[in-house]
Amino acid sequence: MINVLMVDEQELVRTGLRHILERCPEIGEIHEVSTGENAISLCREITPDVILLDLSLPGMSAFEITRRLKRVHRTIGIIVIAVHAKSPYPNRLMDAGASGYLTKDCDSSELIQAIQAVAQGECYLGTEAAKQLALTVFPGTPASPFEKLSGREMEILLKLAEGSRVSDIASLLCLSPKTVATYKYRIYEKLGTRNEVGLLRMAMRYGLLEAA
Repeated sequence: MINVLMVDEQELVRTGLRHILERCPEIGEIHEVSTGENAISLCREITPDVILLDLSLPGMSAFEITRRLKRVHRTIGIIVIAVHAKSPYPNRLMDAGASGYLTKDCDSSELIQAIQAVAQGECYLGTEAAKQLALTVFPGTPASPFEKLSGREMEILLKLAEGSRVSDIASLLCLSPKTVATYKYRIYEKLGTRNEVGLLRMAMRYGLLEAA
């Protein structure tokens, strides 16, 4: 039996996921929480086989939640569920420790297939994410400027684009303000922008804020 933990702020989404999971005979216990912090706390008491993690949770980013969950239980399989599969989200989240990536428009059979694969220690890239990844390797396809960023730089960029202050980001990620400021200016340099307005415009242009 596969024990699952759902992490999503919206109760309606969790209810829909539970309805799908309860119809699968291979699914055992189903737990649910609304925040990443609660997920980390609960995983110190239980050990789910698979975690369904919403990318757009408020507060701590999916990158940081994934890293911390893997520190609690290295064997946990984490499937990130997002609005879209725009580059470089899937790759950077897999780098952070996720085992799977699905978009919210996937059907129930693919969700179950992903859970089964990840529970067996495999990685699973959803249909849309795999398609986006394939497009990036075609000659002449313009690369996303965000491919230059590491996972940590990506999550700091998103928080800056949301309007978070350096001190708040530092507190959230357990980093010093000086370290966050260093990341900030490294991001500016890699993306060729000078300020947070430029970051915001670029993030909006490439659709990243839809999943922030």
